[in-house]
Amino acid sequence: MPAPTLDFWFEFASTYSYPAAMRIAALARERGAAVRWRPFLLGPVFKAQGWDTSPFNIYPAKGRYMWRDLARVCEGLGLPFTRPAVFPQNTILASRVALVAFAEGWGEDFSRAVYTAEFGEGRDIGAPETVARVLAALGKDAQAAMAQAQAEENKLALRKNTEEAQGLGVFGAPSFVTADGELFWGNDRLEAALEWARR
Repeated sequence: MPAPTLDFWFEFASTYSYPAAMRIAALARERGAAVRWRPFLLGPVFKAQGWDTSPFNIYPAKGRYMWRDLARVCEGLGLPFTRPAVFPQNTILASRVALVAFAEGWGEDFSRAVYTAEFGEGRDIGAPETVARVLAALGKDAQAAMAQAQAEENKLALRKNTEEAQGLGVFGAPSFVTADGELFWGNDRLEAALEWARR
């Protein structure tokens, strides 16, 4: 029997994708599931819903709750948490680099490092120098990786990922889609998604 599979749709600007990214690998291993990490952009998804920013900015009460809740979630998981000054951040470069990283086998490490920089340390991942520092800390050639990320083929791949996510009904992040097309949304639905994938 092949291992159950789960697609993990994540956006670096997504607050709750941070704890999901930090715990999905261990949870999947425990359950014998394979995870495909799928970076995409929420901007076009939100635009299709008539939003020009995060719903956490559009609805201030919801936003205040989210930041407090995220702090509690991170504390419970032992994750560092620092609210970034800019929210949501421009994640296009980091997402493009992630595609390069996944193609070369180090995407999970890169993605976790980006989330730690953004929500663990409060850094601006929209700044190329922040992405370069993350790459350097992983022992990668930052200039080469970022140049690869800006190739037209790679830009197109990110657009295709975003279009695929929309086609699956993804409306936020993190989202998890099982092999039979079942969609789960939110960090708190990760365990349920893994259990469904095993059915």
